Amino acid sequence: MVMIAPSILSADFARLGQEIDSIREGKADWLHFDVMDGLFVPNLSIGIPVLESVRKYTDMFLDVHLMIREPLRYVERFCAAGADLVCVHAEADTEENIREALRKVRSLGKKAGLALKPGTAWDGALPFIEDTDLILVMTVEPGFGGQKFMADMLPKLGFLRQTLDEFGLECLLEVDGGINPLTASLAAAAGAQVLVAGSDVFKAEDRKARIAQLRGEKQ
Repeated sequence: MVMIAPSILSADFARLGQEIDSIREGKADWLHFDVMDGLFVPNLSIGIPVLESVRKYTDMFLDVHLMIREPLRYVERFCAAGADLVCVHAEADTEENIREALRKVRSLGKKAGLALKPGTAWDGALPFIEDTDLILVMTVEPGFGGQKFMADMLPKLGFLRQTLDEFGLECLLEVDGGINPLTASLAAAAGAQVLVAGSDVFKAEDRKARIAQLRGEKQ
């Protein structure tokens, strides 16, 4: 059964504590935390102070997705602020520095994730695969919420699932972008184990029911 990680980027920040409570009560597995720097992606979002506040408020697993340039500069601070998993983009720096960022996260006792933009082939993960606890496949262009799911990313998911299984690696496969009950089932069938959903969860009248639908549970 897949895990569901609602993205707080789609939450109402004026009542963020209540929003977090609603998805926890709705049986969400993780809380997804998007960080954008306005450079790696053309948008700005939340950062370390908000993460520290969220960490104090909840003991949910915090899945922190860094859409920032040169993430090695900041991974230690995000770990210290309360992230349980820190995910960096393969495209955000040199191969050497991305590998060092992943190893730094692990050395601090956290899970390390590697994200791939839609334009990056599945084998872009291979240089980092032994230093990674999770691979995040973007099914939209990173930087904005509410985009349509890119179905042409499904073969990438399939190739990664096959590779991870062949290597016998205990590395999770996560999908972020355009997730709804239909696309969730497609992503899960292709091998995804964690689904990030933003607006589909936070705009639902019954968030518990929506999370169950995304997970594929019968109503």
